[in-house]
Amino acid sequence: MSGTLAGRSVAITGMGLVTPAGSGVGENWKRIVAGVPAAARDPQLRSEEVDFSCRVPGFDADALLGRRTAWKLDRFVQIALVAARQAVADSGLDSDAWDGARVGVVLGNSLGGTATFEKQHRTYYTEAPEDVSPLMIPMGMVNMVAGYVAMDQRIHGPSLVTATACASGASALGTARQWLTSGVCDVVLAGGTESAISPATLTGLSQMGALSHRMDDPAAASRPFAADRDGFVAAEGAAVLILERDEDARARGTRPYARITGYGASSDAYHATAPHPQGDGLARALRTALTDAGVAPDEVAHVNAHGTSTPLNDLTEAQALYRVFGSRPAVTSTKGVTGHTLAAAGAIEAAYTALSLRYGVIPPTANVRDVDPQIEVDVVTGAARTVPVEIAVSTSLGFGGHNAALVLTAA
Repeated sequence: MSGTLAGRSVAITGMGLVTPAGSGVGENWKRIVAGVPAAARDPQLRSEEVDFSCRVPGFDADALLGRRTAWKLDRFVQIALVAARQAVADSGLDSDAWDGARVGVVLGNSLGGTATFEKQHRTYYTEAPEDVSPLMIPMGMVNMVAGYVAMDQRIHGPSLVTATACASGASALGTARQWLTSGVCDVVLAGGTESAISPATLTGLSQMGALSHRMDDPAAASRPFAADRDGFVAAEGAAVLILERDEDARARGTRPYARITGYGASSDAYHATAPHPQGDGLARALRTALTDAGVAPDEVAHVNAHGTSTPLNDLTEAQALYRVFGSRPAVTSTKGVTGHTLAAAGAIEAAYTALSLRYGVIPPTANVRDVDPQIEVDVVTGAARTVPVEIAVSTSLGFGGHNAALVLTAA
């Protein structure tokens, strides 16, 4: 490495993952490395134009959170609370003992409680206004996930939600790193969450042409970078990472999963939903992140790409990656397994990138037989690669032209 800036590195000391690949780090990593897709028919969408999705398997909020807590929360908050509890336990920290004023929480979310809003909207029009729940607003507001995690974990430092569409989770991790390196916090719970698989939301995405319509084979529908990709598969999920300064993690005797050493963000200022045709914005974010980390492009061995399985994103993202890195890094998109978790994607994929660094394994991009011939990067297909990885990058892009890139290094 050409010299990480002193004091700019933060350690990932705990993880919580609640995704279509499973609950917990172990379940997630096993399925991601095996490349087993999670997409399946969704009974709640059986009358819709697209009737499949990637949901968290076997998630029982009443059992995990207690019914008195679960009933008043939208699902995007429920899964985040479970992920946060997993992460704290995994880190070895104790929220009953820590100085809550020195702990922060920053989580990415974009659509909030869409299922709650749709349900209460139906109630308003089909029953009576007085039957609308008084909890509709607090259940639906995007900021409430940070508020509820703060309440659950006794956090009295700063709490907020980043909303940069599908880059939100990565934006949250970049914000958390800034809080730590500036001394605002000693510990930050950072990540992203989304659960917006509702009829109206999926209809809107379908009308935009964003979703795969591979109705005959849902499991194979998400195929990032493939020549025959036709759109993404909507998914839900949450990831929460515990971030601490390196010196604090060392003082606790904790071995981090990995370190976040660089962050870059940019705006395309081009189109509401389409990426810049040549990926200029992502290229800028990548170069900013590399400079921030003190890393040269040829030192990066792996990129966990945004790779949504849409025709536009995958081609322009690959062009940006090739411009910055050439064909050297092994590129994968884990959305072939999980589908697209929207605002949670950047955090979930940063967690997978950290696991690649720890275990020296690069997961395959599921469902890809033939890579688009216009794509020049080295896409990992078929099976996982077992190779040492010291430096990796995770990329995220969002509607509105948001771009974010994280540089992670082995601990």
